[in-house]
Amino acid sequence: MSDSTVDRLLLRDRWIVGGCVALITVLAWVWLWREAQAMAPDESMPGMEMPGAAMVSSSDAAAYLLSTFVMWLLMMVAMMLPSAAPMILFYSGLARGARAKGAVLAPTSIFAAMYLAVWGGFSALATVAQWLLVRSGAVSEMSLAFGNQRIGGALLIAAGLYQATPLKRACLDTCRSPMSFLMRFWRPGWAGAARLGLVHGMTCLGCCAALMALLFVFGVMNLIWVAALALVVLAEKVFPIGARIATAVGVASAIVGLVLVFGVRLPA
Repeated sequence: MSDSTVDRLLLRDRWIVGGCVALITVLAWVWLWREAQAMAPDESMPGMEMPGAAMVSSSDAAAYLLSTFVMWLLMMVAMMLPSAAPMILFYSGLARGARAKGAVLAPTSIFAAMYLAVWGGFSALATVAQWLLVRSGAVSEMSLAFGNQRIGGALLIAAGLYQATPLKRACLDTCRSPMSFLMRFWRPGWAGAARLGLVHGMTCLGCCAALMALLFVFGVMNLIWVAALALVVLAEKVFPIGARIATAVGVASAIVGLVLVFGVRLPA
């Protein structure tokens, strides 16, 4: 391969990486949509439960946990990958510059994979939490949401208050500053890229985990709320007024939570 061909590929790597991120995100959303359609109750068979619900009470808990983990993992990919795109693209550009100078920097896929691995760990915890909550009856088998509105309200209040904590602000500031983050944590080689991905994933987790927990309030597979939360996360990280959006979301979450806790039932 000639040097000119290599140079053209390097110049287009941001488009290649961006296209891969977009394709993976779209595929994850398509899978979620198909899964949500499959899980929707059949009105012609009113006594029929969702497939996942029946597995909770069967001996095949492993199959239920595996399918639930896949659901959570793809949901996190669909929700979190778009907001991580600026950091991934910035790393890709840094890698391109390093290669042009003769340095060796690990592929962008290593950085992105370790970022997603952190959300894979979160998905595993969410899977176990869902299983236990459904078994205990706290979360509805049909809607995968808390049946008690006061519990849901308390979770909304907690998430709203977390939006105002120093940890949330620090994590959000880091996610909003790709150059600052990479200059601070960059290390050479594949191990350095893996470390960068893990640190970014943990920072992102600290920024967004409380919002992800709200899926148990709105319904884990309620795609309207899944999309709404994904847009909130994206807006917090990429819009110039992202910090103000985070504050506004926190206030709104706390207010709605208080309404639910004090027994005012919202219209369906």
